[in-house]
Amino acid sequence: MITRKVCLIGDFGVGKTSLVRRFVQNVFSHTYLTTVGVDINVKTVQLGGGVQVKLVIWDIAGSDRLSSVKRSYLQGAAGYLLVADVTRPATLHTALELKTLVDGELREPPSVALLNKCDSQPAHEIDLPAGIEWHRTSALTGEGVEAAFLRLARAMTEQRQ
Repeated sequence: MITRKVCLIGDFGVGKTSLVRRFVQNVFSHTYLTTVGVDINVKTVQLGGGVQVKLVIWDIAGSDRLSSVKRSYLQGAAGYLLVADVTRPATLHTALELKTLVDGELREPPSVALLNKCDSQPAHEIDLPAGIEWHRTSALTGEGVEAAFLRLARAMTEQRQ
């Protein structure tokens, strides 16, 4: 079995914790829980060819910058999920700034960019920058959530073998 550390990064309230809960426990709660520091969860996934990957998922408290504490949470990460909220276009700008910082800290590890809350009405049409493939997710309905984590798991195992 392969073990990989994954970090979720993004602004406050974009749904990082809800995405993790949907992926790990297949549940959604309408109660907003603020992550203080970091919350760690684990889930093992099956990839093709009998490959098992144990994902150690670090849900890092939302922020528009990386403090020295948050930088220490990134240490040892093999990849990350970058999360923005489709109902709050400003979180996309924050996500892009965080991506630059995290890529610098981790030397451009595999990452998957998510536009979360795609089930919301009205979901804003966001002008997405070139060069980053964004995937629409909904922690509420589960749309795209498992696929995003599996996409990252595959990228991390392919890069590190």
